[in-house]
Amino acid sequence: MAPIKAQNKTKTEAKAKAKAFGLWSAIFLGIGSMVGAGIFIVIGEAGVIAGNLVTVSFLIGGVIALLCGYSLSKLAIRYPSRGGIIEYLVQSYGQGIFSGSLGILFYFAQLISLAAVAKSFGTYASAFISGTADTLYSNIFALGIVFFFVIINLVGSALVARAENLIVIVKLTALIIFTAAALYFIDPQNLAIDRAPHAINIFYALGLTFFAFQGFSVITNSVEDMSNPQRNMILSMFGAILLVAVLYLSVSIAVFGNLSLDTIIKDKDFALAEAAKPAFGAWGFKIMSVTALLATASAINATLYAVTQISYTLAKDGDLPEIYEYNVFHNTEGLVISGLLIIPLILFLNLAQIAAIAAIAVLLIQGFTHAGHIKKRHETGARLFWIIAAVTGSTGAALFAISYTSNSMPGIYYYIPGAFLLAIIFELLLRLFNNKTIEKQIVSELEIIEEDVLKKLKI
Repeated sequence: MAPIKAQNKTKTEAKAKAKAFGLWSAIFLGIGSMVGAGIFIVIGEAGVIAGNLVTVSFLIGGVIALLCGYSLSKLAIRYPSRGGIIEYLVQSYGQGIFSGSLGILFYFAQLISLAAVAKSFGTYASAFISGTADTLYSNIFALGIVFFFVIINLVGSALVARAENLIVIVKLTALIIFTAAALYFIDPQNLAIDRAPHAINIFYALGLTFFAFQGFSVITNSVEDMSNPQRNMILSMFGAILLVAVLYLSVSIAVFGNLSLDTIIKDKDFALAEAAKPAFGAWGFKIMSVTALLATASAINATLYAVTQISYTLAKDGDLPEIYEYNVFHNTEGLVISGLLIIPLILFLNLAQIAAIAAIAVLLIQGFTHAGHIKKRHETGARLFWIIAAVTGSTGAALFAISYTSNSMPGIYYYIPGAFLLAIIFELLLRLFNNKTIEKQIVSELEIIEEDVLKKLKI
């Protein structure tokens, strides 16, 4: 018996080693997705609202992210599916139109977010090379980076993990060096309380600062490729969020300590790069611009991986055409289709407005996911208080985001319900033409027994 047990143990260990994501690979995947265009653009946009109090807004956003990460980790361990949030919605709300519609909306929101990040990469690349953000060159660079990472993801999840690890190490090194040097040149007067706006602005900026953390949910999509997920899921989730929170807090202090609010408002799209000038001169701006390119590229790589897992799950569950499931190299046709869908989004749509709607939709879906977790907490072992806190935090961030966005986009109160309505229509059409309904990937033994009993009763 002992040799057999030893052989089984060896096989189990070999299988665990074959997994693409260990603890640190999963942490880097989460960091890569979070520290994308967010910190480079959000810090300026949020600073316009909250001024030097944006640091507090980042702190609150990080706390909400930890609460949501706790809830998602518990769900991921209980329902280990590549679909992540898609699977949790089906488990919580059943195999119906509501969960199917939310799943489709989440998928398309992720595609829009990807297109927006790719567009940001194109703008940075064009400005860095030619000195101006030429539309033609911006689009070429945006399409090129999407194509590049589609190829990377086609090779397989192991290469995704290795590529993400390398990019994250490089960009974190650059950000840490910048922050350490910039902190030395801080002007304390820029951080003075008497220069701060009203405290309520902290919460108006919360929609933006929390969204800068949003990529942490990508970690749940790696659960089937993760070694020892019972241990590594929650550790990687907390590790990634805490490291990013420390980074965001440090960077925000460095930026607002080096630049006046007027300068930040004027250069809000490049505030972080502008803040590198006091320490490093003109070269500092260029170095941070290159870091921004790496950050957006990293976010595209991580999010594209997650979108592929989501589309595969939706197709497998019957909520997207079966072609999304077909294999291509070490991935699925869903990756290729998703990449193709991003092309018209980059070329023809006003991504600034549509991305704002997509960001709010993702925040609301987070709220629905955690609300659904409440009735599943006995299966996941999660604490009710922390789940309710996650619901309150994510929904609250969405409401503040809607309130702020309504100033520049008054129709937001109609666009959000409209987006949900379109998702419902799409879901109904897919049901009609596919003749399939969305199904759970993870089914408990009790549910299997119940289904068998019902089948026998019908007979």
